Amino acid sequence: MSIISHNFKASSLHHSFSNSNPKLSLPNFTQSLNFPNLLQVKCAKRTKRTGKLRYPSEKKKQKLQQHNETDVKNKFEGVWRLFKLGISAHEDPGKDFWGVSEPLLQEIAKVLEFPVASMLPPEAFKVVRKSFDARKLQKEPKFVYTVDMDVNKLLSLEPHTWEFISELEPRVGVRERVPHGRFSGDLISIIRNYPKKNETAASTDVFGRNDFSESYKFPNTRKPKVAVIGSGPSGLFASLVLAEFGADVTLIERGQAVEQRGRDIGALVVRRMLQLESNFCFGEGGAGTWSDGKLVTRIGKNNSSVMAVLETLVHFGAPSSILVDGKPHLGTDRLIPLLRNFRKHLQELGVTIRFGTRVDDLIVDGERVVGVKVSDSSCSSESSSQKLGYDAVILAVGHSARDTYQMLLSHNVDVVQKDFSVGLRIEHPQELINSIQYSGLANEVQSGRGKIPVADYKVAEYVNRKDVVTPSNSGPIGRSCYSFCMCPGGQVVLTSTNPSELCINGMSFSRRSSRWANAALVVTVSSKDFEALNFHGPLAGLEFQRAFERRAATMGGGNFVVPVQTVTDFLDGKMSEAKTPTSSYRLGVKAANLHDLFPAHLTEALRHSILLFDNELPGFVSKSALLHGVETRTSSPVQITRRSDTWESTSLKGLYPVGEGAGYAGGITSAAVDGMYAGFALAQNLGLYNGSMDSILGKAQTTGFFKY
Repeated sequence: MSIISHNFKASSLHHSFSNSNPKLSLPNFTQSLNFPNLLQVKCAKRTKRTGKLRYPSEKKKQKLQQHNETDVKNKFEGVWRLFKLGISAHEDPGKDFWGVSEPLLQEIAKVLEFPVASMLPPEAFKVVRKSFDARKLQKEPKFVYTVDMDVNKLLSLEPHTWEFISELEPRVGVRERVPHGRFSGDLISIIRNYPKKNETAASTDVFGRNDFSESYKFPNTRKPKVAVIGSGPSGLFASLVLAEFGADVTLIERGQAVEQRGRDIGALVVRRMLQLESNFCFGEGGAGTWSDGKLVTRIGKNNSSVMAVLETLVHFGAPSSILVDGKPHLGTDRLIPLLRNFRKHLQELGVTIRFGTRVDDLIVDGERVVGVKVSDSSCSSESSSQKLGYDAVILAVGHSARDTYQMLLSHNVDVVQKDFSVGLRIEHPQELINSIQYSGLANEVQSGRGKIPVADYKVAEYVNRKDVVTPSNSGPIGRSCYSFCMCPGGQVVLTSTNPSELCINGMSFSRRSSRWANAALVVTVSSKDFEALNFHGPLAGLEFQRAFERRAATMGGGNFVVPVQTVTDFLDGKMSEAKTPTSSYRLGVKAANLHDLFPAHLTEALRHSILLFDNELPGFVSKSALLHGVETRTSSPVQITRRSDTWESTSLKGLYPVGEGAGYAGGITSAAVDGMYAGFALAQNLGLYNGSMDSILGKAQTTGFFKY
């Protein structure tokens, strides 16, 4: 076949593609894909990469490609996924446009080697991912797209693409066939469209199969009763799954509904009135409600379970852009109405929701939990105490439910130490971060209203013995230091749950339009760090957190005032002047020497890492950058062990520990995914569902080593 260059006149191309020539009359594509000998315009094939694959992910994809070789041969059906389609920031319509633009069609045409981009029908393509890449290694900042190409639709709308599709070959990370077979859509649709178990099946058979003792078999005439403790993402999604499968669910939340919770947080910020059970950590939606609402997760956005969570959030009111955005986030202003919609749906399914209700104890019979003891969280009177019986209990508390951990130990539930991270929260003017990341494009941000996203960053370093010289008895040296929960256009907020303790976090609204950018700078800590301060046992990490939260409260002088220090003074080891840069923290700041907060080896690890971060982001070390103390609740300090096949506690039957507080998640999305899997697992154990979770949601992460 002769090779024809693309550099020919458009007029001759139009003439060649004209259907007026009877020899080029085309069949009805809805009836047949057997094409006559059309004009064939071909280009030289690109050289394939033959060298050693660089990443394990590439090897994995290549093996999958080879395994599905027979499927790839059928190129004219289904969907091809096209990756790494880059468009200059100047040419792209901007961050709020999620459709198929003319510049994007031009990039698609290059992949297909199709000579005229304007002939490609936009309806045949769907943007499935869009992110902004402003890394310095790029020639210029650009938007990067992943696009799905519906081959059937493309051929029906533009038959001349047939020859070019026939030449397509899969290439890892560039173009691939999209596998089919799993259910897709929001969780409600997935469950309702999945074949249900025969409702006449005897539930007693299921209980026998799962080792339920005779005394806890519920009659066939009633639904199994399940208590879900905690209304964060894991609790909400577990409740949704179980209720959709027909369980009698009671959702118990120690905090308040978002409407009242918002008023309680307002009283804290304005009048310093801390409600112990309704604050930034406790209440409907969990700690993530008053945060940036980030939906990024290391599980991977292409994961079926992650997409099910995102689709479900869209069903309840989240913008559909979270399905496409490479770094999806919601913001508190969007989370509040979303949670109200979620609550309404659960109530329509018959879920009983009890706000302001604290679980004080588990009711245990032998080696099985058979209920919970609850009380009104707004009072300490014993008269409000109640005992409620359940067939199973999902424990979906957050990482700040410290009294719950103590209660679990009283029942000999297996609770173990877990590594986590502690540090300080750094705040810069957002304009400075925009300038560092975007240079000349910084003026395109326009406080979140421009075409370029508000700039963020993510930095990480590993500090070892060569980098930091410390006394031999100072504890472990090798540790990671990294940015955590970066909130562009956000503010620093109080996350204390006790007046004598001080800890902070960051939050943003959806527009991310504030004058500040903040992020935690934290270092990993482990059992050796706990033991160095004479903290031992399962809750050693919790006591480690508490020690520094109390020290920070003392350094701030009380009344929730936060101790601060400029980055330059922290690096120099000197006290900041009384007048520090303006902070977004609304309860007041006080200049302090943060070197006195942590042990010397942790302080030195932070100091060394900040210097390295400045190499990566020149200008990061600035007199206008302010460090706030202290950030300790990056994740749970414990893990409640559970079985990987049933999600059930290894030490107490009928108890299902899930989510961030149980040590299996770290963020809104991963917590929701964990709760969702737990809901399916319990539905199976209760005989409400007899299918395979893997067939619907994909294979779950290895229990105990969950990717956050």
